[in-house]
Amino acid sequence: QVQLVESGGGLVQDGGSLRLSCVVSGGIYRIYVMGWYRQAPGKQRELVATITRGGDPTYEDSVKDRFTISRDNAKNTVYLQMNRVKPEDTAVYYCGADVQRRSYGSSSVYWGQGTQVTVSS
Repeated sequence: QVQLVESGGGLVQDGGSLRLSCVVSGGIYRIYVMGWYRQAPGKQRELVATITRGGDPTYEDSVKDRFTISRDNAKNTVYLQMNRVKPEDTAVYYCGADVQRRSYGSSSVYWGQGTQVTVSS
């Protein structure tokens, strides 16, 4: 069973930094795109950043130049370095990964349980 476990969330002051991690485990052949999404109270889940297996990132406009997504394929881990955070970054952050479980067959997207990030003003 594929599992995604996020860590690193917490309370941070406006302008501070935080680093999120997400480890993927359980019956993995290959991980393709990995990403971070967030959901604030009363809002829909939105994309924050994604990264391809080759390391090409994409970012939501509001986090460009503040957040950096990276991954370690050997460790099946994706990171989100959050700098100069703002109160509007407050949300539950979810990790997602497109995982192929066997050398044959298609891949599927799996999700973590989320980690709370709260930015105080």
